[in-house]
Amino acid sequence: MMHAAVGWHVELEFLEDDEHTRAVALLRLADGSEVRAHGHATRHHVDANQPRVGEEIAGARALNELAMELLSKAHTEIDAESGRTSHPINV
Repeated sequence: MMHAAVGWHVELEFLEDDEHTRAVALLRLADGSEVRAHGHATRHHVDANQPRVGEEIAGARALNELAMELLSKAHTEIDAESGRTSHPINV
């Protein structure tokens, strides 16, 4: 039995200065809800200023937090539907 394909698009935005990069990840779900997460990176003063590297680190941390938020949301929905506490969902 074939099911309809579902897709998600994650938006990442960055705010940077010479030493810090902050990332915000946003996922809008089909039910209208949003999941948002944050990540950051700090450049060590002896390292070269490489904004792309800061974005990669901050972005990865935001996406990791986003994954944890999605797992938590799933637990809440399972528990609400079943009326019991669900088993941990591992990554």
